[in-house]
Amino acid sequence: MSGVDHLHELLGLPAVDFQTGTEDGPRPAADAVAWRVFVEPYEDEDRTWEQEFTAFLEEVDPAGVRALIIGQWGESYEEDSSYPIGLVIAAAERLTSLEAVFVGDLTMEEAEISWIQQSDVTALLTAFPALLELGVRGGSGLVFPATEHERLRALTIETGGLPVEVVRGVLDSELPALERLDLWLGVSAYGGDTDVTHLAPLLSGTRFPALHHLGLRNSEVENEIATAVASAPLVARLRTLDLSCGTLGDEGAAALLEGQPLTHLDVLDLHHHFLTEPMERRVAESLEPHGVRVDLSESCKPWGDRGAAGRYVTVSE
Repeated sequence: MSGVDHLHELLGLPAVDFQTGTEDGPRPAADAVAWRVFVEPYEDEDRTWEQEFTAFLEEVDPAGVRALIIGQWGESYEEDSSYPIGLVIAAAERLTSLEAVFVGDLTMEEAEISWIQQSDVTALLTAFPALLELGVRGGSGLVFPATEHERLRALTIETGGLPVEVVRGVLDSELPALERLDLWLGVSAYGGDTDVTHLAPLLSGTRFPALHHLGLRNSEVENEIATAVASAPLVARLRTLDLSCGTLGDEGAAALLEGQPLTHLDVLDLHHHFLTEPMERRVAESLEPHGVRVDLSESCKPWGDRGAAGRYVTVSE
């Protein structure tokens, strides 16, 4: 699960850990930060997430909270995220300013990404009609039935293997305000059974009329995605395109350059890639003179002598 850290911000607000009864000086204003609520099950065996969240609601003005990060809620591979989500929803009448929620802000030291047991996260969208951002880490048990939400602007799903049923649910949803979509597709060994054909409704440009940022990243089929993106109608209205953290090689990069023009993009993010140096130069020389910021950092080499079969994604287990 390398490459995954605790969130540094949410909704543009700096992430701050809530700690019960802290004596480290005055707390920030309720609306000034993104609050991360968590427990350490191995250090505080008798402290539950419910107790910590109750203390949070008592010690921080809930009516002012704009962004909430759900961190470790106990033995996350034994109890799914419906536990903390249910508690947050039960407090909806008090969290009247809530605009962003991230579920499962755990690092490798707390749980591998495949161990994080998720649930139906769309319950948050139903309970909070003013929500602008929703983020999720972990694909195990993740459920995302087709839903409607008028205000959601950003949706991020980080997994080491994204189930196709989740992708179908997202793409069947009515999200007219959605501007940013990031899907970490992962690998088949960890439940990532989404392929390029399942992305067709998205790439056709008929979904999400406000979308201007698309991330289809951390995939073992990044070359096939790049090839599909090269002729996708959606791309013409994107400002940023993120195909990073996957197995992208020269074949995928060549398809991108030989497809429709990408010179209208502000950013093309390809970091963690398997491009050769000549292809890196070709990509940069084709786009950077037009003002496109191209991220070609983290050039990788395949494991062993396996060639393309030795390529790997950033986050899998």
